[in-house]
Amino acid sequence: MKTERIALSTGITLNVATAGESGAPPLIFLHGFPESHRTWCHQIAEFAKDHFVIAPDQRGFGASDQPQDVAQYTPDKPVADLIALADHLGIDRFTLVGHDWGGAIAWMAALNRPDRIERLIIVNAPHPLVFQKSLIDDPAQRAASQYITAFRSPGIEVHIANMGVETFFDTSFAKHADPALLTEEKQHYITDWSRPGAITAMLNWYRASAITVPAMDEDAAMPAFVTTPFPPVQPPTLVIWGMQDKALLPVQLEGLGDYVPDLTITRIGDAGHFVPWEKPEAVNAAMRDWLAAH
Repeated sequence: MKTERIALSTGITLNVATAGESGAPPLIFLHGFPESHRTWCHQIAEFAKDHFVIAPDQRGFGASDQPQDVAQYTPDKPVADLIALADHLGIDRFTLVGHDWGGAIAWMAALNRPDRIERLIIVNAPHPLVFQKSLIDDPAQRAASQYITAFRSPGIEVHIANMGVETFFDTSFAKHADPALLTEEKQHYITDWSRPGAITAMLNWYRASAITVPAMDEDAAMPAFVTTPFPPVQPPTLVIWGMQDKALLPVQLEGLGDYVPDLTITRIGDAGHFVPWEKPEAVNAAMRDWLAAH
């Protein structure tokens, strides 16, 4: 695996990891909060055997550019980065894999650029319509998502700065994963999060999102986009879900087939949100089996 910073036509420079032969079938991996291309280290090693693997640090993360304006993180911006990166590498159609916020961008890319997305693999990332409905109708998911409101607070950077990045790691992120698996990676997170402006850039993904998270006692109306016709996801889609995810509950799988006609779901019962590196063998096997059939 090699990494290089690539200047894109969107005006953003991304730090991009690549592995495998450039002429092999392309697989692009998108990570989520609060990570980097390292989310996919186990998948990169496996699929570089017979694919050209590309895994950028998305804007605002890792060693990529970190603009401070919230407007730089509306979903169309990372989708544009994705397409610009593929263009830069001379890739037309590709299989797209996304986790967490990377999965959110993968859903949006498949909905808006089906001409470029050949196949879609989603790992613990909710479909936008299903997610928004659940935040209105499902009390457990609404409760689990209250952290989004906290992340949108204008004062949270000061709070994190006062406690220190390492304490923030130990008291927030580390609670959602196996601490033993984080030991070797912890310093990489601390280094990335300590870059000037990094915390604001990462949190701006939440601030730029149009998703509405009602308070627990709020009688919230369903947003208009949920009640109007919603386009289907055209590419064949594999959804891999760690069923012990405490932030994104299994309700995200209910009714998903209504919006994704060619859908396969693989449930991993003993994994949480960070299943790509919590249970890499299970994720790799699910991907291998599905790719061979599609």
